[in-house]
Amino acid sequence: MNFDVEGPDLNQSYTSDPASSVAQRGGAPEQEFDLISLLLKEQQTLTAIDQFAKKYDADQLPAQSRYYTDLIPSATPQAGEQYAFGVDLDRCSGCKACVTACHSLNGLDENETWRDVGLLTGGTNQDPIYQHVTTACHHCLDPGCMQACPVNAYEKDPVTGIVRHLDDQCIGCQYCTLACPYDVPKYHSKKGIVRKCDMCSQRLSDGEAPACVQACPHQAISINIVSKEQVIADSEIDQFLPAAPDPQHTYPTTTYKSKKPFPRNTIPADYYSASPQHAHIPLVIMLVLTQLSVGAFLTSLALEYFLSAETTSVMTRMSATFALFFGLVALGASTLHLGRPQYAFRGILGLKHSWLSREILAFGVFSNTAMAYALLTWLSGDSYANLKAWQPLAGQVVGLTGIIGIFCSIMIYVFTKREFWSFESTLIKFGLTAVLLGITSTLFTLYLLGIFSSLPESKLLAAQAGPMLAKALIVTAVCKLAFEASIFRYLLRRQNSPLKRSALLMSGELSNVTLARFACGILGGILMPAFLLNHQVQPLHTLSLFIIVSFLFVANLAGELLERYLFFSAVAAPRMPGVLR
Repeated sequence: MNFDVEGPDLNQSYTSDPASSVAQRGGAPEQEFDLISLLLKEQQTLTAIDQFAKKYDADQLPAQSRYYTDLIPSATPQAGEQYAFGVDLDRCSGCKACVTACHSLNGLDENETWRDVGLLTGGTNQDPIYQHVTTACHHCLDPGCMQACPVNAYEKDPVTGIVRHLDDQCIGCQYCTLACPYDVPKYHSKKGIVRKCDMCSQRLSDGEAPACVQACPHQAISINIVSKEQVIADSEIDQFLPAAPDPQHTYPTTTYKSKKPFPRNTIPADYYSASPQHAHIPLVIMLVLTQLSVGAFLTSLALEYFLSAETTSVMTRMSATFALFFGLVALGASTLHLGRPQYAFRGILGLKHSWLSREILAFGVFSNTAMAYALLTWLSGDSYANLKAWQPLAGQVVGLTGIIGIFCSIMIYVFTKREFWSFESTLIKFGLTAVLLGITSTLFTLYLLGIFSSLPESKLLAAQAGPMLAKALIVTAVCKLAFEASIFRYLLRRQNSPLKRSALLMSGELSNVTLARFACGILGGILMPAFLLNHQVQPLHTLSLFIIVSFLFVANLAGELLERYLFFSAVAAPRMPGVLR
């Protein structure tokens, strides 16, 4: 006798024939078949549809659930899967109902958005295309925001894959806004923290659709379950959106689908526009002054090597104190960039993955060793002659930790994958700034000492080291200015690349800053050192020499501050295509 039982895991035929029963069980001992127990077990393991039906009958579902039930998964992701936004481009009309719903239900401020709508254009005059694109956080497999954060204020849910921002942990350093290639995290100046889309995770856990999914009148947005392996495989052939950042940077999981292929000339509506970015003034000051401090220590060590420790000992105290002062000012300025500076001590929590945490640690060690070195220069006199033996080692440690700190600063911006901040470009700019300002500060200290000191050793040191430093300064300034000017060659190229957009900004909206930067560089790095070299042939009055040396220092420092201002404001920031800012 056969029983055909329908239901999950029950679509098989049961027989009362002992031989068949043993065969089906792979030779296991025959057991008595209990149909009643089988049916009771089925009632205890209802399918998702049966569970939904029971809730519907009991009136336990949200009133609008019938409109979005098919747009959210009925089960949680399995191993190797996660939630992801799905966008049907053929359905998106650009009405921005999703933007409004996200704004309202998340209580965002007037100018704050976690979801945006962009526009792609292309085709021909006879057959043009205008494709709206709705976009929010892509909940990437390898989130750049999470990897960059120095305080571990991001977490990726191990089950759903949703990337959440932990507001209480955030210190408002804004590094994640630079590290995300899709312009997703938004800084909230009043709260002093960054915030972003979390796919309305609480609503999803309650069986309710995210705000954007529920609000879309065309059902263009949905929540899907995607395979992580498939996301990585798709990123190999760059199947994301025209002109979108390379998906291999972070492996975004949002899927965009359309029955109409994009023409080859499809570009974002803002493809030819470029606007200055946030200048991050505290970071400008911090970067320039830390590099000045490190460069000053290294230049002093170089002078000791080329001359002798005995010859340079007359200026060691003054140069070490001078360099330490600017290093401490730099660290103080860095806290002004934080939205919540009272929690700056958390900055090294991300040491395993964040270059910002490593920079904080490196410059923390540098500042402490620099203070120890400066203290040694003041104590290693006749009363503490035994401490003088430790001075060379302390100086080398200061130089080494300073170099490590500058390298971490370089990698902070290289990590963002912006072409204007490439490793080669950033290394040359930061390295030459350290060399140029190190020479400048040492030259300033040297001539001040020669002007106001009556010791013959000071006059002798100025006569020996002055021309050497002035020539080195001219060479460094020429090299640095020539490298910075090389960006303008992209103006001659037809392709509107990110570097061309940077060149357009520097020659357009930021032209006044660019001209001032090159004027300061030429004045302080070339003309003033030439006057000092002439001073060796035709001696100048003490007051004239003091004015020249002071202008040299101020001009070079101002020039490097302006260069770093352009470093931030002239960068072409990546984002989702067609989203206007």
